[in-house]
Amino acid sequence: FLRAINQFAMTLTEMFLRNSDFELQLWNNYFHLAVAFLTQDSLQLENFSQAKRNSIVTKYGDMRAVIGASIRDMWYNLGHRKIEFIPGMVGPILEMTLVPELELRRSTIPIFFDMMLCEYQQTRSFSRFEDEILRKLDSEVEGGRGDEQYKQLFESILLSCCRRHPELAEPGENFVTLVTGLLERLLDYRAVMNDENKTYSMSCTVNLL
Repeated sequence: FLRAINQFAMTLTEMFLRNSDFELQLWNNYFHLAVAFLTQDSLQLENFSQAKRNSIVTKYGDMRAVIGASIRDMWYNLGHRKIEFIPGMVGPILEMTLVPELELRRSTIPIFFDMMLCEYQQTRSFSRFEDEILRKLDSEVEGGRGDEQYKQLFESILLSCCRRHPELAEPGENFVTLVTGLLERLLDYRAVMNDENKTYSMSCTVNLL
């Protein structure tokens, strides 16, 4: 499958990217297929025993990092066409970055800044991106995804990117503060859903609201 999806990516870049040859639906299909492949249960190595995990890595490597890098490169290949995938691709990219694999997260979280920058350059805001990631984050964390490492990486990577672009430094920092604050509350709320300490649980609920 990995060979097939790489061939798909090569064909898209060579034949369906430039000007009148561009096919939005084909590119959408690629991104959704690649993210679905990367996030499938059978590739989530942390769910296996150490022995099975070692066996898989020895034989195949961690394919999540490989396909994640391919998705990242294909995103950047879009050039001025990126705006056509905002906000539609925010959810799938978020789902991918939440996979608990460190190198995957480091290589793909910067896509969010690129989305922010792309929308900002065209509209002088990134409100569509912001609204979509806030909406999707809630359901993703409720579904069991996200952790403290992710929150820290999201914050450090995006702050670093924003501070290198003066026009996005202040709005970008405000956005990062908003998202990391929401993520912290969502993680707290999820952690105490089955906690017998009703006072703490109620406190987390109030904070989330």
